[in-house]
Amino acid sequence: MHTTPHTNEEQAALWNGTAGQAWVRAQALLDAMLQPVEDHLIAQLPAASAEHLLDIGCGTGSTTLAAARRLGPGSRCVGIDISAPMTAAAQARVAQRHIPARFICADAQTHTFEPAAFDRLISRFGVMFFADPVAAFTTLRRAATDRGQLHLLTWRSPAENPFMTTAERAAAPLLPQLPVRQPEAPGQFAFADSARVTRILQASGWHTVEHQAVDLDCVLPESDLVAYFTQLGPLGRVLGSVDAALRERVTQTVRAAFEPFVKGDEVRLTAACWNVTASAAATGEGAHHD
Repeated sequence: MHTTPHTNEEQAALWNGTAGQAWVRAQALLDAMLQPVEDHLIAQLPAASAEHLLDIGCGTGSTTLAAARRLGPGSRCVGIDISAPMTAAAQARVAQRHIPARFICADAQTHTFEPAAFDRLISRFGVMFFADPVAAFTTLRRAATDRGQLHLLTWRSPAENPFMTTAERAAAPLLPQLPVRQPEAPGQFAFADSARVTRILQASGWHTVEHQAVDLDCVLPESDLVAYFTQLGPLGRVLGSVDAALRERVTQTVRAAFEPFVKGDEVRLTAACWNVTASAAATGEGAHHD
């Protein structure tokens, strides 16, 4: 990755370290939990279409592979992610399934894409981590054809997604070293403000930006809940560095805080998302809508 004043060095360190490794370990759990989100995103793609598609922040590759299945054998699907552990896991999945997709380990903000290479650009929760989002989406606009379409799913506000912040809120009194989320800083909720996202995309050369609020019901086995919150998110990144007694106390405290979401042997949550769409060209200048 080329070093510039606006590279995602902090995110690269995070996702090539403990966070990326944790996502690889939890791949099956996360893919199952987020299946309704993936389904909502992929349903927007035209079936059996020989399009070229880029999956931004593809992680371990589930959405890229789903897009390839949806678009069919005449398509070309590429996933890009800054995390070497996750793109390696994604490539291994391709080898097992013989699906025509490939993966690039690179920073989508600064990567040199072939110009006008992609008809569709998609992302499931992968675009909120750019150090300079205008620069990133300008790079991505250059990678799109003039008829290109952008489809993003991003998180709405923390207040609308209480499940996603339960662990850190419950653990904070016991772990003062937990990082505090900064509004609009790279991270899970950086695209919660739809007006800000519209400004970012328009400044990057995208047109006809639209936001639709969607609430998607997701399920996690109760037996996986402790593994989920002790490995992932802000809590997962610090819990391994504390002593065993405190770790057990934090785990018990946080597990109790999740009780409102537990229904029998399932954990039920609502993913409050923005479905964001945009066109590479202004209406009447080559854009199309399916």
